[in-house]
Formats: sequence, structure tokens, C-alpha cells
Amino acid sequence: MTGVIPWLTEREEFPPVAQALREPNGLLAAGGGLSPERLLAAYRRGIFPWFSGNQPVLWWSPDPRMALFTDEFRMPRSLGKRLRRRDYEIRVDSAFAEVMHGCAMPRSDGGGTWITHDMVDAYCRLHRLGHAHSVETWIDGKLAGGLYGMAIGRAFFGESMFTRINDASKIAFAHLVHQLSRWQFGMIDCQMNTAHLARFGAREIPRAEFSQRLAELVNYPSPAIVWQFEDDLFN
Repeated sequence: MTGVIPWLTEREEFPPVAQALREPNGLLAAGGGLSPERLLAAYRRGIFPWFSGNQPVLWWSPDPRMALFTDEFRMPRSLGKRLRRRDYEIRVDSAFAEVMHGCAMPRSDGGGTWITHDMVDAYCRLHRLGHAHSVETWIDGKLAGGLYGMAIGRAFFGESMFTRINDASKIAFAHLVHQLSRWQFGMIDCQMNTAHLARFGAREIPRAEFSQRLAELVNYPSPAIVWQFEDDLFN
């Protein structure tokens, strides 16, 4: 029936992503909880949770899908100049929960508020298991901005970013892409189309193509459970 999605039990598997609704684009299922096992199974199939505090857990797989291939990354000229100043420090996984809370703060574009307490708890569990990571820009000893997401095999699933000082999240993103390229990651899932991500070279691809590429990338061994970025990414 058009417009009807399944309600998942804790043990029930996801339906095929091809069954996702066209309107709203990509809505696939509801329920099932946010256990590490559920979330890992979702990401491996190109499914992600997105819901507000008064909704059940909603699972999405939109078509088309926004993705950034690491060999297609474009560095904006202004950001390149900012990176050459080297007046910042990049840290990885040193303040994961703080990054999530920064991303959860309401923003002028309406973003951030979908990161509920349950989502923070769920991704912090994944972080402790070595699957979720944060990349952080520190300026004058303070967290200035950053991002977090999931890594499975050689695919990275970007979730959200925030900034407290101009360009801080962009600096973190540029370092992430360059390090993932060195680790031979093939793709960063950007989920939805935004002009901000398109500026870096992200583009929409059909869901079928995304799923095909993902099926290969998630089966590679991950580079390391404990992430450490190289110091010469922009030398």
C-alpha cells in the first residue's frame, strides 16, 4: 500500500532499500531501536536514522544519494589559504560527546535539533566500540568546531558538523577527506544534497549505484580502530 512503511521489532531485519517511499523521499521503516548491532546493519546497507524527539526511530535511504568520492574532493581557494595559516590543531576522537552536543545545538538553518539524547547515547556507544569517530578543530586550546560520523570498511558516513569559529568545521572536513584518501577510503556518504557539500565536490548519484559501491567498500578491513591522523596531510 502506498505510503505505508513497516514497523520493525528489535530482531526484525530491514526491508530492501528499493521499498523506501518516494514521498517523503527515502523513508523506509520505523522502530527497531538504536542498538550498535542495528545501527551497523543499517549503515552497511546505506540506511540511516533521522527523527525528531517526538517521533519513533525513522530509517531512511533516499534516492538519489549525496556522496563525495575522495578523489573528487575540491578545495575552495579561501579554505586553502586558511589551512596554510596553521593556527589550529586537529584532534581525532578526543571530545566525541562534546562534538555531538555541538552538532545538536539549534542553528540558524534549522539543523542540529534532530540529534536527540537517545542518538547521542547510541553513537557514543559506537564510538567506544571504535566505529564512530569525531574530527575536531581546536583553536587557542578550545574546541572551535568539528564533525562526527561512522566508518565501516573503506566507507565513511558523515552525520553532522558544527562550528563556533569561522571555517572550523571546514578545516576538520578537509583533514578528514585527505586522511581517508591516504587510507584508500573510496566514498563519504553525505546523505542529503546541500550546496555546502556540493562546493567540496559532493554530488548526487542514484541509490542503486550508491548501494553497489557501498557493498564493495564496507567489506574491506578498516585501517584501525584507534584513529590517528598523519601530520603532513597538507605539506
